Amino acid sequence: MQVQDLGKSTIEGHEVEGKRFVLAPPPLSQMPQLPKTPKPPQPGAPQPPTSPQAPKLSQPPKPPQPSVTEVWTSVKLKMPVLTKVTSAAGEQSTYCKPTSTEEPHPSLFEIPPGYKLKKS
Repeated sequence: MQVQDLGKSTIEGHEVEGKRFVLAPPPLSQMPQLPKTPKPPQPGAPQPPTSPQAPKLSQPPKPPQPSVTEVWTSVKLKMPVLTKVTSAAGEQSTYCKPTSTEEPHPSLFEIPPGYKLKKS
């Protein structure tokens, strides 16, 4: 695995640090192989159930691509804000909107004027 420092940036006014993680795929010799087709049964032996055959590939398979993960972490909150993962399966991005670390205003915890408790 390779780790690359992407430096500092800002996302919605929050300072973030980026890192890129590159995971190389295993060599083709270690890639799983499809099972070989069984030999035809002997004459007079019971016939096993048949299963549909996989289509023949007209082109050789593409070599596997590395998996790349990019993580941008808030310096102040110490949590990921943006994560991008790119692999052979596609690309996925996860975004967590940064929040404020300041104390909430005390008025948020006051009972609203005119609030009445009704007994049923």
